[in-house]
Amino acid sequence: MNNLPAIIPILIVVLSAAAAMLAEAFRQPGERMPIAGLGLIGLVGAGAASYFLWDKDAQSFGVVRADNFALFINIILCIIGVLTMVFSNDVVEREDIPGGEYYALTLFAISGMMLMVAATDLLVIFLALEVLSLAVYVLTGIRRESAEGAEAAFKYFLLGAFSSAFFLYGIAFAFTIAGSTRLDEVGKAMASAPHATLAMLAVALLAVGFAFKISAVPFHMWTPDAYEGAPTIVTAFMSTGVKAAAFGAFVRVFLSTLQPLEGHWVPVLAVIAGATMIVGTVVGVLQSNVKRMLAYSSIAHAGYLLLGIVAASEDGKAAVLFYLLVYAVANIGALGIVALLGTAEHPHDQLRDFAGLWRARPGLAGLMTVFLLSLGGFPPTAGFIGKWYIFAAAVRDGYYSLAIIGVLSSVVSVFFYLRIVVMMYMTEEAAAPARPRVSGPAMAGLALAMLATFYLGVLPTRVIEYAVESVKAIV
Repeated sequence: MNNLPAIIPILIVVLSAAAAMLAEAFRQPGERMPIAGLGLIGLVGAGAASYFLWDKDAQSFGVVRADNFALFINIILCIIGVLTMVFSNDVVEREDIPGGEYYALTLFAISGMMLMVAATDLLVIFLALEVLSLAVYVLTGIRRESAEGAEAAFKYFLLGAFSSAFFLYGIAFAFTIAGSTRLDEVGKAMASAPHATLAMLAVALLAVGFAFKISAVPFHMWTPDAYEGAPTIVTAFMSTGVKAAAFGAFVRVFLSTLQPLEGHWVPVLAVIAGATMIVGTVVGVLQSNVKRMLAYSSIAHAGYLLLGIVAASEDGKAAVLFYLLVYAVANIGALGIVALLGTAEHPHDQLRDFAGLWRARPGLAGLMTVFLLSLGGFPPTAGFIGKWYIFAAAVRDGYYSLAIIGVLSSVVSVFFYLRIVVMMYMTEEAAAPARPRVSGPAMAGLALAMLATFYLGVLPTRVIEYAVESVKAIV
C-alpha cells in the first residue's frame, strides 16, 4: 500500500477512462448517455488527490514520484481535461464523433501525460510518452469519413514514430553510460562524464524526442497539418495537454538530471528557442485558417517556454510552469470557441467566418477577445504576466538577444491575434454562417477560463509562489 499514493491521481483517471469504455459498451444505439460526466468526475478526483498529496513527496515502485513539480502540472492537466470535457459535450454529438472512444482516449492520454511528468525513469517516461501519443494519434483521425483528418493522423503518427526512435536511442546511450535508466543514476554518471561523446549523443537524441512533442523548430512540421486536420476540440486538447506534459518531462530531465552538461546543451537550446519564436511568429502572420494560425502561435509559445528553460535560474524554471498554466487556459478557451461555433459541414475556422460575430454572439466575441489578448500578452491578462516573467528571467541570466527576439516576436504576433478581433467587431458578415447554440455548461467553462485569465493577470503572486515551490522539488 505504501507504493500506491504517488499513482493515485493517475489511477483515478485510468479508472474513469475504463468507466467511459464500459458505458459506451452498454449504451444502446441512439441512447444519450452522459459519458463526459464520468470524465469530469475522474478529473476532479485526480485534481483533488493531487491537492492532498501536496508536500508529501510520495513515491511509487521507485519510478514514479508525486513531488510538488509533478502535482503542479497534474493540476494544469486536470484543468485542461475538465474544460475539454465541458466543451466536448456540445461538439461530439454535433460532429458525429464516437463519444465512448473519444472520451476514453482523451482520459487515457491524460493519464499518460501525468505519468510522463511524474516518472523518474527514462523507460517509464518513454512508455508514458507512447501511451499519450497513441491516444492522440487516434483522436486526430477519429472522424473516419474525413480525408483531412486521416492525412493529419498519418503524418503525425509517421513523424511521431521517428521521434520516438530518437528518444529510445537516447535512452540506450544513457543506459550505456550509467548502467541504469533511473534519472538519479543517469545524473550521477553524467556528472562524472567518463564517456563524453556518448553523453553528448544521449543528450542530443533525448532533446530531439522532446523537441518534436513541444513543436520546436525544426521539429515542428507536423503541427499545422495535425492541428488543421483534427477535430477542433482535439486540436484544443493536444495543443495544451501534450505541450504541458512534454515540457514537464523536459524540465525534469534537462534541468535536473542533465544539469551537469548544461554548458553543452544550453547554447544549442538557445538557438532553437530563438528560431522557434521567429518561425512561429513570421509564418503565423501569413495564415488565414484560424487553426493553422493558432498552430504557429503554439510553436511561438514553445519558443517562449524554451527561453525559460535556457534561463535556468530558479525564476526561469518557475516561469515555465506558470506560463504553461497561462497558455493552457487562454489557448483552450480560444480553440474551444472555434469548436463550439463549428459544425461538421462548416468548421468555422477561417478568418472570414468570424466577421460580424460581435453582432450575432456578443458574449462569445467578448470571450474570444480576452483569450486572444492574453495569447498576445496584453495587460491585465495572464499572458502579459507570463511573458514578462519569462523575459525578465532571461534578462537576469544575461540572454539579452533572446529576450529581444521574444519581445519583438510577441509584438508581431499581436497582428494575427488582432486580425480576428477586427474581423469580429469591424467587418460586416457577407453571409450569415450557421452558428449552433452553445450550451450553458460550455458557456460556464468559457467564463471560468476568462476569470482565470484575469485572475492570473491581476493577482498572480500566489500561483507564482506555488510554481517556485514546485520547481524546488527537482532542483
